[in-house]
Amino acid sequence: MSSTPYLIHQAQARELLAQVDVPQILRKLFRDLAAGQAVQPAQQLVEFPQGAGDFINYLGVLAEDGVYGVKTSPYIVREQGALVTAWTLLMSMQTGQPLMLCDAGELTTARTAATTAVAVDALAPKNARRLAIIGSGKVAQAHVQYVKGLRDWQEMRIYSPGLNDSSSEERARISGLDPRLTLADSREAAIEDADVIMLCTSSAGPVIDPSALRKPALITSISTNAPRAHEVPPQSLDDMHVFCDYRLTTPGSAGEMLIAGERHGWDSGRIVGDLPDLLSGKVPRPDYQRHVFFRSIGLGLEDIALANALYQLQH
Repeated sequence: MSSTPYLIHQAQARELLAQVDVPQILRKLFRDLAAGQAVQPAQQLVEFPQGAGDFINYLGVLAEDGVYGVKTSPYIVREQGALVTAWTLLMSMQTGQPLMLCDAGELTTARTAATTAVAVDALAPKNARRLAIIGSGKVAQAHVQYVKGLRDWQEMRIYSPGLNDSSSEERARISGLDPRLTLADSREAAIEDADVIMLCTSSAGPVIDPSALRKPALITSISTNAPRAHEVPPQSLDDMHVFCDYRLTTPGSAGEMLIAGERHGWDSGRIVGDLPDLLSGKVPRPDYQRHVFFRSIGLGLEDIALANALYQLQH
């Protein structure tokens, strides 16, 4: 067997991802995690000297599939703006040989959005009808694609500060993601009376205040590379039922959880459940007596599972 890994660049990764059921792959890995057939270590953050940036390693083991791997993502400080890349290395547990090296840009976008979709399917009320999306970049657009068929949405509203200033072609492209999707003029208009609010931004600080919402909603939030990034005020965790992708690792990386613990007395023991709990039936759906908050940080297992799926398509 050759020890040279199969190399997949971004364009090929995008093409191959269109051939696999990403949410279903992620559901399986979370069930494997619940069953003890997968291992998810904490993220590993390593800082470069002299404030030149950092890199994060996302690790994971899928025993049933006989693979393990690591995604490594540097954040490189430059005068013209920070550079972020990501590559995933897939390894064989049988031979110890590298199987594939994949540009992880497309994997990251897909797994981030599909993880939110798995959470929305597991947590949102069955009768949820109003969906709000804050953010309009590639990750936000992928969220729309994976979530649009999960409920009988009557309204889908999207907002981001730059959207009103974007080209008519870009606005038309986003509107074309789904005929029910409308471009909101303000953040407030987007989230008004929403049943589900997906925060899909690269913001380092809060983009909405849950206490300003008029009724309980499911709020989902993702990570970005900014240190301690968070999309809701840390103190708001006290007033929500909190779920996450993986309770053993998320509280150690999620910005609002770290800050809430340090400044507001919040404890990670208050997390109601994670995706392994939800998909294995260990915890029930929330009753929506208060807001429900789902936080994902991006797990190495998600990258490894998608990389393995692409590898299997090629072999």
